[in-house]
Amino acid sequence: MAGKNQAVTGPRPGRPGRPIVVQRDAGSSAIPDFDRLIHERIRLGIISALAANASLTFNDLKKLLKTTDGNLSVHARKLEEAKYVACNKSFEGRMPRTEYTLAPAGRKAFEKYLDHMEALIQAMGR
Repeated sequence: MAGKNQAVTGPRPGRPGRPIVVQRDAGSSAIPDFDRLIHERIRLGIISALAANASLTFNDLKKLLKTTDGNLSVHARKLEEAKYVACNKSFEGRMPRTEYTLAPAGRKAFEKYLDHMEALIQAMGR
């Protein structure tokens, strides 16, 4: 690539209508700046699972991600503080029930993350 900040665009496989755009500096690789909040394994798992489901309970996520109560709680709270997920706490009889949904900001951040991953794959020539 020749000049600074030249854009590389192309079709998005499986997601028509939205091109991939990667900004490059001369002499640098085209590795996008990932959302570090989402990039962590457990948080990416939470966001991905909620993107594929209308809502999931704490126990559903814990089983799906094969993690502990404490680990899931910490990561879910970080996503909740960022307004990426919404949390609804209630009771079923005497048992507490925590249910999570993907918030609009979380869906937007996840889409951007996927765009970055696709751009990285394209930049690596695969």
